[in-house]
Amino acid sequence: MTDRRETVAEWVFGDQLGPHFVGADGPVVMVEAASVLRRRRFHRAKAHLVLSAMRHRAAELGDRVRYVRADTYREGLRRAVGSAPVAVRHPTSRAALALVRSLPQVEVREPRGFLVPFADFRRWAGGRGGRRLLLEDFYHRVRRAEHLLLEPDGEPVGGRWNLDHDNREPPPRGARKLPVPEPWWPEEDEIDQQVRADLDRWERTGEVRFLGRDGPRRFAATRTEALAALEHFVTARLPHFGRWEDAMLHDDPWMAHSLLSVPLNLGLLDPGECVRRAERAHREGAAPLNAVEGFVRQVAGWREYVWQLYWHLGEPHRHRNALRHHAPLPDWFAELDADAVEARCLSRTLAQVRDTGWVHHIPRLMVLGNWALQRGYHPAAVTDWFHRAFVDGYDWVMVPNVVGMSQYADGGTVTTKPYAAGGAYLHRMGDFCGLCRYRPTARTGEDACPFTTGYWAFVHRHRDLLAANHRTARAAAGLGRLGDLAEVLALDAGRGADPP
Repeated sequence: MTDRRETVAEWVFGDQLGPHFVGADGPVVMVEAASVLRRRRFHRAKAHLVLSAMRHRAAELGDRVRYVRADTYREGLRRAVGSAPVAVRHPTSRAALALVRSLPQVEVREPRGFLVPFADFRRWAGGRGGRRLLLEDFYHRVRRAEHLLLEPDGEPVGGRWNLDHDNREPPPRGARKLPVPEPWWPEEDEIDQQVRADLDRWERTGEVRFLGRDGPRRFAATRTEALAALEHFVTARLPHFGRWEDAMLHDDPWMAHSLLSVPLNLGLLDPGECVRRAERAHREGAAPLNAVEGFVRQVAGWREYVWQLYWHLGEPHRHRNALRHHAPLPDWFAELDADAVEARCLSRTLAQVRDTGWVHHIPRLMVLGNWALQRGYHPAAVTDWFHRAFVDGYDWVMVPNVVGMSQYADGGTVTTKPYAAGGAYLHRMGDFCGLCRYRPTARTGEDACPFTTGYWAFVHRHRDLLAANHRTARAAAGLGRLGDLAEVLALDAGRGADPP
């Protein structure tokens, strides 16, 4: 008898492009659905990257693939296989999962591209007895299950599970860039040229509209490129990663970060191979423990945690708004108009998103997210913007990250405190403030830092909530020591939604 799994075509989405998503042989279906780009206004570099990656994968598969360009996924699948059965790996969004489950011919198989099965997470969450689903506890469980950075007796290498305290150094004084080799960069080819020509044509005819700028392609779009990027990071950049993991430099958007979230989220890399390659570098003496542990925590800890929370918390989590923030995103923010902004940290971060569709996690959280939180932007709008504006942004990534962490809209389900900070933090962890027209410590006057006034306005607005949280009670108490609070609040309100 023939095994049905060996005969049905395998349908892969544009974020399931690695070899671990399909069998070694057999037919493959890929659908390039125009409705995806028409429905939402994505960053152009993101549209380019995803289409380039899909078309490169189709070229690799050769005669095995039926690649269909259609208006919708339903139409494309119908044109590819008619009513014949197909199998698909569990999609990464609830909308896509609902679609494939609505098609009677589609068999949904277990997810790939993640370390922790859903059943394992449910057992862990169910055993918490009502306690919070803490990342740190989950991270330890993943490390043990995958035997990552463990001694033979099961204890963590170096005696500590988390070396985050060693990874908070500010940037080197006076440095414009880190003393770190450049990231690995891809070379564009004929497929990229055709993608760019298609995007140009669709924009000219008004079929689609994009955010930001496109080109050159900066991230891996093939399995071969992704492996090259991984190897270059581990050998050339990982040794420097840990100590400056949370630092920012105006002229160095990449710092010592891996940029591997992009190929990971396209499915070109598997998280297991990434963390094990980093672990091997440490065991061979090629990378310090704090750098390797920090990278492992990002990939095997936070990334897995966010994936699981997206499914565990369900669709209601997307709509949480515990702080009752309802302000719309102003046009200058939504449109990445960096030139309209004088605050140097915010202007530079918006420019980097505009030009590349990417900044690392600290500008995302402590510049963009911090600003949106202080100004009370609606969390659903902020989530949608992050999804569309970032090349590595997907629904499963951004809902827990933005609703839960960045905007604290779930009231503490994902994190224990709001990530709000004033200009002093940005001054300590970056080099933006020196040439900025605003002073990070000034609360009043024309040179008062808008992040500083915004921080105190946020604390004042939510002082009861913050006072009841042991991690933020000190900030709430600090309001009583501000003799100029009324002036600070008036200045902040007067600035309104104008670009700072």
